[in-house]
Amino acid sequence: MADDRKLYLGPKLRVLRRELGLNQTRMAEELGVSPSYLNHLERNQRPLTAQMLLRLANIYDIDIRDFVASTQEGAATALGEILSDALVRDIGIARDEVLEVAENYPGVSEAIGRFYRALSDLRRLPEQVTAGAGSTAPLHAPLDWLRETVSRAGNHFAELDAEAEALSPELGDDPSTLQAGIRARLKERHGMGVQIVREDVLAGTLRHYDMHRRRLLLSERLASSGRLFALAYQLCAQEMADGIAAQVSRAGPPDEDSRRLASIALTNYAAAALIMPYDRFAKAAEQSRHDLMLLRARFGVSLEQLAHRLTSLGRTGARGVPFFMAKIDRAGIVSKRFDGEAWPFARLGGTCPRWDAHGPQESDAVGAQLIETMDGRRFVSLAIGLPKDGGARGRSVLALGCEAKHAGRIVHADGIDVEKGAATEVGPTCHLCERRGCPDRALPPVTRALDLHGYERTVAPFPFRRV
Repeated sequence: MADDRKLYLGPKLRVLRRELGLNQTRMAEELGVSPSYLNHLERNQRPLTAQMLLRLANIYDIDIRDFVASTQEGAATALGEILSDALVRDIGIARDEVLEVAENYPGVSEAIGRFYRALSDLRRLPEQVTAGAGSTAPLHAPLDWLRETVSRAGNHFAELDAEAEALSPELGDDPSTLQAGIRARLKERHGMGVQIVREDVLAGTLRHYDMHRRRLLLSERLASSGRLFALAYQLCAQEMADGIAAQVSRAGPPDEDSRRLASIALTNYAAAALIMPYDRFAKAAEQSRHDLMLLRARFGVSLEQLAHRLTSLGRTGARGVPFFMAKIDRAGIVSKRFDGEAWPFARLGGTCPRWDAHGPQESDAVGAQLIETMDGRRFVSLAIGLPKDGGARGRSVLALGCEAKHAGRIVHADGIDVEKGAATEVGPTCHLCERRGCPDRALPPVTRALDLHGYERTVAPFPFRRV
């Protein structure tokens, strides 16, 4: 029985060491162990003892519960999706083998994921040639590369958070004071003016920086939250350029488009960190029990900006609720996604049609749903209808979610019995879901053979064999 309680957390220990910027010798010295013993721990050749966990918590200010909790379930799900591809499906790799690789060999899982994405791009090349494309698309699309990079970092960039947090006290806390402070700083330190202009002047552009006249032009269409964010973006682009460039360089973008995309994304991250400084924002989120409308008003941000920030609270020793986030258009297509620690749907495809995030939601109304995956895990999902913005003709829905164990920290989940309440059963995505009897199924599972008969029609479309 004692062996059952042993904790092999080598990959997590290795990730923590790298996040702290320590080599094995330095960490071993701080923990009071030999470098060889630490090496054994990181390679899962020795279990992590309770005494060692306490040392880690005391020295590096980490939450033991977060550290011990499994974070490889998402990696196992993604790896399982890849191994369900027709090319290797007949091998029949058991789920426990997939879990073992994801848990103990995260580098191998990541390598397999990269190979699969390259394979998927290669499969699309004949279509591009047939369509007469003038140039071949890169084998790793910039958006795919960026999503992978952000996911690998847990959507948390500690250096940018720290730099923005150091800058924010000089500008003010209240949104109106902050906006005025940024305007003044842009003018005084960078000789940059800010001007609100008519929509027809910018011709479909919401923000434009005129480098020759050193003017930041903002569309009249931008709401107050959009103007604040645009100002913060411009200030971070000026004063945090070196830190942002260093982060981009470390990410190793494969081409110029990826580099530019990463630079914009990290400047956006820095702007959010400036408007919602880590420590103050994290405390406000906990104290308000993540009241989305209250937080939006207090920090003067949009719901989408707020949701982005909530997914980025990964500071060691001060982690927030590990939210996942998706922005879904009215066609059910996920246009933006941050996986968090426990994204319950497929990473390489769509989501489950039974997830209420697809349904229409009124603006500012928060719809809560309790969902349960095929392996029995429960999640709380919050869906919020977004207002039309910037001339967009369609409505989008913003979905935030987390594991049900965090529901007590979220005011919008009040009234949901996460233990015994009825939960909506969902799957990863239709073509990977083996849940039988689902009337909302749009595709048969690729892992099972169809079981069709002319003499009967089942409630669920695409009946399939159990084995």
